[in-house]
Amino acid sequence: MKEKKYKWHKLADNISEINFSSNKMAKVQVAGKPICIALQNETLLACTSKCPHAGGILADGFVDASGNIVCPLHRYKFNLHNGRNSSGEGYFLKTFPVEIRKEGIFVGFEENNLFNW
Repeated sequence: MKEKKYKWHKLADNISEINFSSNKMAKVQVAGKPICIALQNETLLACTSKCPHAGGILADGFVDASGNIVCPLHRYKFNLHNGRNSSGEGYFLKTFPVEIRKEGIFVGFEENNLFNW
């Protein structure tokens, strides 16, 4: 299998610049695209901003005890590490790697599939 190559985009200088809601999630813009950032056990995770089922804004949902992001509309659940639909409906959530570097916080988009989502 071919190794994925990413183009990295700066999200913020540090975590305090991210405007998290009480659910520890935020809808942010990275490279002109809206994404959802979740803070789970001091780890930043990123995915598309909308649920692939019906377009619910994922930042308005929550992360459950198992670490799944839960859509606010129909409660579909997705693993934030691999995008798999953990509630069984068969959808797939696009996730993005996040790196914290000395220069700031960066989100990676696949080079060959940069804005195909």
